[in-house]
Amino acid sequence: MYEIILAFITSFCLTYVAIPSIIHIARKKNLVDEPGERTSHKVSTPSLGGIAIFAGMLFSIIMWTPFNYFGDLQYILCAFIIIFLIGAKDDLDPISPARKFLGELLAAIILVFKANIMLTSFYGIFGIYDIPYIASVFLSVFTIIVIINAFNLIDGINGLSASIGILISLILGIWFYQIERLEIAIIAFSLIGASFAFLRYNITPAKIFMGDTGSLLLGMVCSILTILFIELHKNMPESAYYFKAAPSFAIAVLILPLFDTLRVFTLRILRGVSPFHPDRNHIHHLLIDSGLSHMQATGVLVVVNILFIFMAFKMQGIGNLNLIILILVSAILLSYGLSTLANKRRKV
Repeated sequence: MYEIILAFITSFCLTYVAIPSIIHIARKKNLVDEPGERTSHKVSTPSLGGIAIFAGMLFSIIMWTPFNYFGDLQYILCAFIIIFLIGAKDDLDPISPARKFLGELLAAIILVFKANIMLTSFYGIFGIYDIPYIASVFLSVFTIIVIINAFNLIDGINGLSASIGILISLILGIWFYQIERLEIAIIAFSLIGASFAFLRYNITPAKIFMGDTGSLLLGMVCSILTILFIELHKNMPESAYYFKAAPSFAIAVLILPLFDTLRVFTLRILRGVSPFHPDRNHIHHLLIDSGLSHMQATGVLVVVNILFIFMAFKMQGIGNLNLIILILVSAILLSYGLSTLANKRRKV
């Protein structure tokens, strides 16, 4: 237990101390994110907070993971470094979506083939249980890339990505500690510590943004936690910490980034534009347009995410498919109501 506490404290302290220097250098070198039509901030703001998050988290993981637990962790750290390099390059000198995707693909392949982070069962969803190896590889790589980019897409208002990352890592990190997967719990709590420190400087008025460096890293960590959470349930049906509907519960934990990504991609395709075409139709934009401040919108979305997690926990007995349908229908109804409200406010 003490390794987890020390990992949290170490990552928090290192990130907290590093950010002021990063802010100073970013302003001195004019490495700032300028306000624009699609942005929600009104002043030039440094966007290199992810560098401090990465440094605090990586140092903490290496420092406090016992050697006998290291296992496949070396490959996870290699994937972290690739994601960090992609994000930092994009924050300093924007790269094409194709090059960014190739980097994410390489990191995902390392996780799947070297760290054995794979989804190998559908747990009876659509009557499917074990998945053939090739299908498992493609599904796992796809899942990792989707979650990585989902966090990148919700990083649009102050405090949101870090708060959701903390919530997801806390829920799953506690579970990994309970089943004695110390090395994974340390990853989760190292991210929590670094994200808490970052929040100190990201709450309104934000002094720094995490940028792609931070959001891609948060997405990668959450994809690892999620896939391992689902996969480890295959061999623990008698455990006191077994979830009857692990895949559905994982979707509930990740509901905000996953549903927001699915929603905006669907709306863009229906409008006849590329799903990657930027706009202001994200859920956090709708809340801002409804009259909420950044921190109010972040608070609302965190609370709603918690309610989805609570619902999934209480209703896991209805089965995976039924619970997934319930989660999606609830999310669609809530987003429709919010969209209607936002559109009314925009016309005023």
